[in-house]
Amino acid sequence: MDLEYSAEHQAFRDEVREFLEGWPLKGDEARLPQEEQEQIFRKRGIEAGYVYRAVPKQYGGSEQPQDAIKDRIIVEEFYAAGAPRDLMSQGAGLMVPTLLEFGTEEQKERWIPPALTGEANWCQGYSEPGSGSDLASLQCQARLDGDEWVLNGQKIWTSSAQRAHMMFGLFRSEPDAKKHEGITYLLVPMDAEGIEVRPLREMSGGYEFNEVFFDDVRVPVENTVGKRGQGWQISRATLVHERNLIGNPNSMREAFSDLLDLARSRKINGVPANEDPGMRRRIAEIEGYVQTSQLSNMRQFTAANKGKMLEVMRPMMMNKVAGTDIMQMIMKCAYDLLGGDGILAPTESELDTWGRQTTSTGWVLQYVFSMGPAIAGGASNIQRNIIGERGYGLPRDLRRES
Repeated sequence: MDLEYSAEHQAFRDEVREFLEGWPLKGDEARLPQEEQEQIFRKRGIEAGYVYRAVPKQYGGSEQPQDAIKDRIIVEEFYAAGAPRDLMSQGAGLMVPTLLEFGTEEQKERWIPPALTGEANWCQGYSEPGSGSDLASLQCQARLDGDEWVLNGQKIWTSSAQRAHMMFGLFRSEPDAKKHEGITYLLVPMDAEGIEVRPLREMSGGYEFNEVFFDDVRVPVENTVGKRGQGWQISRATLVHERNLIGNPNSMREAFSDLLDLARSRKINGVPANEDPGMRRRIAEIEGYVQTSQLSNMRQFTAANKGKMLEVMRPMMMNKVAGTDIMQMIMKCAYDLLGGDGILAPTESELDTWGRQTTSTGWVLQYVFSMGPAIAGGASNIQRNIIGERGYGLPRDLRRES
């Protein structure tokens, strides 16, 4: 593992830091709503070549030459500055890379630019009431009628469906085919007639997940991504991007930094919590996991740059599960530091703008939500099966064949 950067890349890091002096925005721009400020800075990042580097300019990106080390430096510096970077939404983070790989030229030009800016929100239509971990058993149907698909059925646990303009989803187009075949990947307008979104209220008091019902919903056949019946293969590419988002070590370091600030501001037996021996041991243990995750990521990164991906396939398979567990440790520790404040309910504003909230009630919300990623993007128990079977050659788990 090589932890040193070349002189050329150190100079590039200085350039990035100089650009980041423009964040937070100043003057009149600083008085704009946060969302508008982030859009302004993100556009400047595109113009400077630091944001959406892998996306061609014709689709709204900055189209920079591939350079994994520069990409990493940008991510490190943007995270350190707390600056707006590539949107990690379902549209920009999941649908865009999938369309770049499998979409038609028309689909790319039409759907990618508004997804990058956040003007068009997307949701993911994968899980169904009887098809979660066994996703390939999905039953939501797509029947071809002339030049339109007709959709009927139900999706569930659909994050952000209440705000989404579009859905990328999987639908069974050949009911008699084997369960991994006959699935088609479609782009569905959420305002199409026949779609009903019902919220699923969470224990936090808000709702981010939904049920989505389809009743003879018609979708143009040109909204098919890839070929008819090949949706399973395409969905696997999307899932890889989703798991990478969930297992991001920079997010862990960011959350751990917030945890340290919280420990400094709270007291245990009259002294700052970060001076309490028991809490210090607990925080040190968590930092060990965070640091290990970052070093493992560096090892994977170095191997990938040397064309030795096979050497790090096992740790790469563990990123999502490890990331989920570590984030839960951080949030549980923060929740315990809140003491009596842990019974406070998140505010309506926090529920509506879920994210990195470091108020007492914001921590409560983050703690409650930290339990969800163990299910999202492939449940942890399924991921452990995959690691055991494919990574270590253990006997296969019993499976139902249909």
